[in-house]
Amino acid sequence: MAARDRSARRSPASHRPPTRSAARAPWPTGPVTVPTGTVELVRDLDDPDGVTVLVNGVPSSHLDLVDPTRLVFEYMQQMAAVIERFGDVGGPLDVVHLGAAGCALARSVDVTRPGSRQLAIELDTVLPELVRGWFDLPRAPALRIRAGDARTELGRLADASADVIVRDVFAGDTTPDHVRTQEMVAQVTRVLRPGGLYLVNCADRPPLAGARAEVATLRAAFDDVAVIAEPGLLRGRGYGNVVLAATDDPELLGSAPLARAVRSLPAPARLLHGPEVTAFVGSAPPLTDPVA
Repeated sequence: MAARDRSARRSPASHRPPTRSAARAPWPTGPVTVPTGTVELVRDLDDPDGVTVLVNGVPSSHLDLVDPTRLVFEYMQQMAAVIERFGDVGGPLDVVHLGAAGCALARSVDVTRPGSRQLAIELDTVLPELVRGWFDLPRAPALRIRAGDARTELGRLADASADVIVRDVFAGDTTPDHVRTQEMVAQVTRVLRPGGLYLVNCADRPPLAGARAEVATLRAAFDDVAVIAEPGLLRGRGYGNVVLAATDDPELLGSAPLARAVRSLPAPARLLHGPEVTAFVGSAPPLTDPVA
């Protein structure tokens, strides 16, 4: 289930259901019980077109019911900036989302990269059906939603079948260990096509030990890795989201246009690349599955 800290979100002013102009099924007026906890829709009175999806009380997605390209969460804006400049710019992509929640990023990709085929994998067996019913999501084959464990379902996908894989998997505010290891990344590289892109949402707090270990894990498998985060978080202040991007494409992550793009976001971010990533990792070791 995708549940994590959202420093970019607007604070909900009301728990009344949002405007239903874009909804496809009645929205609940309170929490709905699902196998992994609860899901709730929350309206912000200052954002009449928006709705926040709470999973177990934690904001997991924000959807603009009118403009799918408007992403409110900062880490999603950062991921979208990378995807926008990846591959054949503007062309369709095959994208796998590990951790779906409200499918906000998938909705954006569907508009910005027309013709894309996407698969969203969500642990909860009921949440995907609720989200599909509540929101005007793209239909299959543009967007398929599958219930299951992220690593298990990734292991069932065909070799070289995806251009982009996005990992946004959380249990509470923590990423489960089994999707952070070298063995998990081996599945990612198997499913990605040559030159494919892996994007990771890593929530962490100073001294960012978890993020550093994850970068070390990615560097053992990919030719190039970048780190994107709010400057204060990189300086050791607060708790928030760190976006990790990994690819074998030598041109993408070190490009000046990408660095400018993340600096120009509504909440300016910093991109670490090359020697800065080496310094960020320090002596952190790659993560591996525990020995049985």
